[in-house]
Parts: sequence; structure tokens; C-alpha cells
Amino acid sequence: MEDHNAAKKFFAGLFFIAGMALIGGFIFVIGFNKGLTQPKFQVIVLFNEVGGLIEGSPIHLSGVNVGVVGNIDFLSQTIENKSLKVTLNIFKKYESQLHKCSKVSIRTEGVLGRKLVEIGEDHSRKVFDLTKPIIGEDPLDVEDMAAVITRTATSLQKTSEGADDVLTEWKYISHKARRVVNRVEDKLVGGNLFKLF
Repeated sequence: MEDHNAAKKFFAGLFFIAGMALIGGFIFVIGFNKGLTQPKFQVIVLFNEVGGLIEGSPIHLSGVNVGVVGNIDFLSQTIENKSLKVTLNIFKKYESQLHKCSKVSIRTEGVLGRKLVEIGEDHSRKVFDLTKPIIGEDPLDVEDMAAVITRTATSLQKTSEGADDVLTEWKYISHKARRVVNRVEDKLVGGNLFKLF
């Protein structure tokens, strides 16, 4: 009877160890595919506002996932009017591509509005010096966009009102010109051209 209980305990322990090994293997494979075990290097980017970016957000380089946001923190002193420091953990294998880039911005992706860091080339700017903090482009705020749209709509409304005023004036001038032409025509037909008024 004791041998039977010992065998049950042995197989239960073996089953538990096999299950834990299987779970560990899955975690390792998923982590390897997601880049958790790949070597990384850090790049510091400065922003004035991050617009909802969080640690763990993806980093894209020309649409390719090249890393994750490691840390977001406030600076003790502003640098070039930027008060936030974002640490980017970028996979080492993309380091050579990063040396060609010159622009870092925060974008919104998809319908749900997931934030990500987009790195790209801008030929009007200098290429990154990775030994120094990079100045990033702040995300476009929805309130700022609404203000721009409101100003544009107000401007279009004023332009429309101005065009209506011009059309009214042209209508008045056209009416007066038509009356003068009709009088000249009447006088010509009647032979009294020099007795217009």
C-alpha cells in the first residue's frame, strides 16, 4: 500500500515538473519572439508632453517594431524647453538603421488610440547623435487640433461673408450698368443720343 502511495506521489510530482517545464518553455519561446531576450541599447528622447504614452509601448522604425519604451520620467531641469525624459530600449540589431534617422515622434495607432514612438528619416534635419539626448516632436493634442479646426472654420465663414458682400455689390453695379445701357439704347433708337439725361 505504501508503494502504491509513493508511486502516486512520484507521478504527481513528475507531472507537476513537466507542466512547469512546459509553461517555462512557452514563456521562453514567446519572450524570444517578442524580443525579451534580445540584447538592447538605450536611447534618451526628450519631450514636453507624451500624450498618454506608457512604459512598454512599442517603438517603430519605418513601421518595423524595434523595441519598447523602457521608462518615462520628469527632468529636474528643462532641456531645450523639454521637461520629460523617455528611455527607449531598442534591439541592438537595429542600431545601424537608427544612425540614419533624424526624427522621433509620438503617434496614435489604430481605432483604440494606442500610443507608440515612431522613428524615421527627415532629410531636412541632422542625423541623430546617440551619445546625447534626442529632442522629440510632441504629439498633436486633440484640443490643439480642435482649436485649429475652429479657427479655420471661423476664417472660412468670414471669407464666405466677404464673398457675399462682393456679390451683392456686383449685383448692384450690374443693375445700374444695365439701366445705363438700356437708356443709351433707347436714346439711340429714338435718335436722341445726346439728350441722355
